[in-house]
Amino acid sequence: MQQPTRFIGLDVHKETIVVAVTAAGDTGKATAYGSIANTAAALDKLVGRLHQGGGGLRFCYEAGPCGYGVHRRLTRLGEDCVVVAPSMIPRKSGQRQKSDMRDAASLAELHRGGLLTAVWVPDAAHEAMRDLIRARLAAVRAVRAARQQLSAFLLRHERVYPSGRTPWTKAHRGWLADQRFSEAAQQIVLQESIEAVRAGEQRRDRVEAHLRAQIPGWTLFPLVRNLSALRGLDIIAGAGVAAAIGDPSRFATAPHFMAYLGLVPSEDSSGPKRRIGSITKAGDVHARTLLIEAAHAYRFPARVARTKLATLDAVPEAVREIAWKAQVRLCRRYRAMMAAGKLKPVVVTAIARELAGFVWAIACITSDPPGCALAAPVVPDEVAVSEAPARSRAPRRRPLKDAARGIERSTAATGSRQRRTGAMT
Repeated sequence: MQQPTRFIGLDVHKETIVVAVTAAGDTGKATAYGSIANTAAALDKLVGRLHQGGGGLRFCYEAGPCGYGVHRRLTRLGEDCVVVAPSMIPRKSGQRQKSDMRDAASLAELHRGGLLTAVWVPDAAHEAMRDLIRARLAAVRAVRAARQQLSAFLLRHERVYPSGRTPWTKAHRGWLADQRFSEAAQQIVLQESIEAVRAGEQRRDRVEAHLRAQIPGWTLFPLVRNLSALRGLDIIAGAGVAAAIGDPSRFATAPHFMAYLGLVPSEDSSGPKRRIGSITKAGDVHARTLLIEAAHAYRFPARVARTKLATLDAVPEAVREIAWKAQVRLCRRYRAMMAAGKLKPVVVTAIARELAGFVWAIACITSDPPGCALAAPVVPDEVAVSEAPARSRAPRRRPLKDAARGIERSTAATGSRQRRTGAMT
């Protein structure tokens, strides 16, 4: 007699893993299995013991600070394991009791019912580049904080750099060096603040240089290079967006990618009244910020800058066409919305949302030039858990150009039929 598949919920911590087990067809609570050490040897031993009962095993645990080590270990052993998006876990609003064992049991029960949403797990090389990109982002934020602290200290003592002049230039640094305080303690604070800014800038430049050196050897370098063809994105910004995309096939459509970036409006509708709010701000904050910053570049007329010429020469013709279409459309949209009296933050956000669609199109062409391979409709950055293996891919879709030509042909045919009908009548 074939044993049913068992679903194992793991509550992963730094030193321990709490385990709960339930079987397919069960309707009750999951069974507490116990707690093990968070080590590779303990996981191997757990898998061996669970296989003694027969049947397949399907593991799951929440994404968290412990990373993807458990997932990679179980996958290396040939087991099915998903990392669950914590924000997408169904929770009962009246539940007031929480413990590690309850969390593990709840995961096992929800996994049994197919109610969990899994996140995309990057490979080790992709995760390493993502860490380097985040290290640069942390260095940039540290420089910003150090500069703000220095400016606030000077403002508190009525030392204001002349308005109309650009701060943090060579002239501004000379002005900072000329500042003198009568109190020795305040002079020490000034010198230490200036040194903090200098050290932060050196660290930022050092990390950025390492990032630029690593990008050409990255598996996503073709995507980074192609994204750099878009106005407002350079090699560093393109790397940040590429790290957020990962595998383009997990986004079924451009709106799915926009939703992952949190650029779609929120909604709280009920009955006949429709209430649209601000953007959701869900998903990858860094990628959304990069696109918002890039959207400001479209306030100028469409043109190819001298700095973009070398970048455009290195990308395929299809990518150049998409980049130019993005410029023409988004520059026109920016001016039209501003002329209509829209607030600038609203305009910039709308441009960033449409820019995300062009980013998705370039990602599809880069990952699969003959056509964009699509995954099943999912919540972006997360794929629905099903009985099919996580590595399965959906059927290929027609190339973007072919789809556009098909739409034009169908529109022309419809117009022709209407003209013939009118002539007959």
